[in-house]
Amino acid sequence: MCAEQSSVLLSDTSLPCSYFSGCGNPSVFLPEGLPGHLILGQSLEARARDCGCFFMQRRVFAQEFHHPLAGTAANRRVTWLCCGGERMSFIHKVTSNTKPLLDVKVQLNDLKMDPSSPVLPATILEQTALRLGCSPTDEKLAFRLDQEDELKHLRECFCIPKVKDLPPTDLSLVDGEESCVYFAGNSLGLQPRKVKTYLDEELDKWARTGVHGHFNGERPWALADECILDLMTELVGAKRHEVALMNGLTVNLHLQMLSFFKPTPRRYKILLEARAFPSDHYAVESQLRLHGLDVEKCMLMIKPREGEETLRIEDILAVIEKEGDSIAVILFSGVQYYTGQLFDIPRITKTGQEKGCFVGFDLAHAVGNVELHLHDWGVDFACWCSYKYLNSGAGGLAGAYIHEKHSQSIKPVLIGWWGHEFKTRFLMENKLQLSEGINGFRLSNPPILLVCALQASLEVFGQTTMKALRRKSVLLTGYLEYLIKHYYNEDKTNPEKPFVKIITPSRIEERGCQLTLSFSLPIKSVFKELEKRGVACDMREPNALRVAPVPLYNSFHDVHRFIEILGSAITSSKQAANNTALSGSY
Repeated sequence: MCAEQSSVLLSDTSLPCSYFSGCGNPSVFLPEGLPGHLILGQSLEARARDCGCFFMQRRVFAQEFHHPLAGTAANRRVTWLCCGGERMSFIHKVTSNTKPLLDVKVQLNDLKMDPSSPVLPATILEQTALRLGCSPTDEKLAFRLDQEDELKHLRECFCIPKVKDLPPTDLSLVDGEESCVYFAGNSLGLQPRKVKTYLDEELDKWARTGVHGHFNGERPWALADECILDLMTELVGAKRHEVALMNGLTVNLHLQMLSFFKPTPRRYKILLEARAFPSDHYAVESQLRLHGLDVEKCMLMIKPREGEETLRIEDILAVIEKEGDSIAVILFSGVQYYTGQLFDIPRITKTGQEKGCFVGFDLAHAVGNVELHLHDWGVDFACWCSYKYLNSGAGGLAGAYIHEKHSQSIKPVLIGWWGHEFKTRFLMENKLQLSEGINGFRLSNPPILLVCALQASLEVFGQTTMKALRRKSVLLTGYLEYLIKHYYNEDKTNPEKPFVKIITPSRIEERGCQLTLSFSLPIKSVFKELEKRGVACDMREPNALRVAPVPLYNSFHDVHRFIEILGSAITSSKQAANNTALSGSY
């Protein structure tokens, strides 16, 4: 808070300490006729803390009211002070002398951690720590957050690797019997426990019934993908006939681009982010070459501003406005794989379509990570893999989506048997009756073993909602961010202290569960030391460590353990760097 704001604080005599005792019903008194905005700032914060109270940030909780004793109805802004107490319920009385002007009651336990909520994760963490009588960095807070986690039972649905089973582990440094800290779900999700059961069922059915498995059993092989389609459409916010489970992500992207990218002399460009995942980049390049176009002129890539790591939404929209008349297709990530940035899908879609562009998304790092509403947002097409946050195993069955508005106008360029209408598919007449929409893009019968793995994971998602998962995720990643900033922020007064920079946007509506970190120390050394201590995460060149606490199976204690292990890894890395420097000086 600035000095100018602090100058309008109430005097010490106006706010005796008794008003800030941990009674559960603190009162705030305003002197008569205080002009302008009342801001309870640093001196009140210090007094509240001295008395064992918690000071809420003004931007989080601010109640507008009018002060009738001020002569005019001047707006006042009051920051709520929250004292201890199990229920965390408070009455704030705003008075002049002793006359009450306003009563406001707040039930903090009713607050939900939601991306659209003004309540920041740091507020929830500090509030809960206060109630426990501990620091937000205390392990006690992690245990309490796990205890109160309504989704903690879902962790039991997954196989959590033991530290001793991870190849890089140094058992002289860790307890091999502990579960590892698995923060690599953005690369490969953990195995759902039911996968083996479902695979065994189908292998047994194959052994016992042979060809009859195609149309018999709990999941007939010829229809297996459709048995789990409803679970998938729920995750992406689409209608059943808008989604197909088939192929791999890049195959589906090529199939969709062949139909949506129809360059003309006027519209011939494809817009994507400069650091798109290689599959997307190569797919776009090859589509342009397929049409005989110059990649340098037709592949429009948007970069962050100089000195910045992530893209600003206003810059993306500005490029679309400027270049939109020449852009045929906009292809963006839902969540950027390297930075972890969550793009504003509805705004990009709306702006692109207003300029006459088709808009599609690679949702590999978004599906199962953030809430999606593809149909309501009007997204033209999308595709995704299922082995990251959807936990279907390496090379798992991918998904594809085309909005129903294109069911008659967009047709597949490459056609297979499975794109034929089911009711006449097996007449074998070779007279194509193409299924509408995305179903016409299907090429072959579904791979039953891949369906089994995906089913096991989607059923876990079916036990909750993406809204509930996202709510936990915001707090889980917020906890990780809080601890990293607490321990490893750059200290310009101490240049020798190692620091960690968070590349991922700090705004919760601009990120999923992943945080991308860069280090003042050599990142390969830090990564190696983490792996030796039983942490599974992901390093990406040139200088990024991607850590993803996944709400389905990661706990708050996982986050606390990671921070402790990170401290050891940084200490070892710094020592190694110092030793290298010393040896080089001789």
